[in-house]
Amino acid sequence: MLNHDENNIVYEIKYTLLPNNPQTAPPPPQILRFPPLNPRYGAARPLYRPQTKRHRRSCCCSCCLWTTVAILAIILLAAIATAILYVLYRPHRPTFTVSSLKISTLNITSSSKLITDINLNVAAKNPNKRLVYTYDPIAVSPTMNDGIEIGDGSFRSFVHGTKNTTHLKAAITSSGSQELDDGSAGKLKAGLKSKKGLPLKMKLDTKVKAKMGALKTPKVGIRVVCEGIKATAPEGKSATIASTSNAKCKVDLRIKIWK
Repeated sequence: MLNHDENNIVYEIKYTLLPNNPQTAPPPPQILRFPPLNPRYGAARPLYRPQTKRHRRSCCCSCCLWTTVAILAIILLAAIATAILYVLYRPHRPTFTVSSLKISTLNITSSSKLITDINLNVAAKNPNKRLVYTYDPIAVSPTMNDGIEIGDGSFRSFVHGTKNTTHLKAAITSSGSQELDDGSAGKLKAGLKSKKGLPLKMKLDTKVKAKMGALKTPKVGIRVVCEGIKATAPEGKSATIASTSNAKCKVDLRIKIWK
């Protein structure tokens, strides 16, 4: 007798006939198992292969995690220290004002060479109560609106004390070594003859460091740009005073340490 189970495996049940003897128990039927009729049934299951722990990957993840935590902690501490310094010192930027601009010579030779002799006075003010600035020598270069320089000079280095106003003087000259092209020379002549005057821009470039108690900052570059100056050409040997009433100076710093 053939029988099929739920896994489609064929079984054959074989019965053995014995003599009719009531005292003799019949032997149990023999079950013979045959392979499945279809090869797709009873396919062997894949062997279980336990995966090994990836210690290297876990160590790398741990290192990245702790590095990130350390960086965030450093940033947080730096922010807290900056906030404390700001509350204690209340840093403000210094201010610069063009006090006067005296033009003794400003003309162009027949060979389009520029000759300049200008005296510049600037007032630098430090409004801070606990912050001291130390300036390197300051390079001064007056330019026209189109960027043409008409000379160069410099201010001395100085220490800017708290609540202090320092007056700076510089001689701006051009000995004739600078030669202008026809277009620039024409603009300069037209500006000097204009009743409104020749618009000039003063650029001051230097490096400065700040001192707050025992703490000193590294030197950083600073540029002061003063606009709104109107210059007129001197007549004869008499020097002229440029109009600086509308001059405004702007301080640009690479790293902001004040408001």
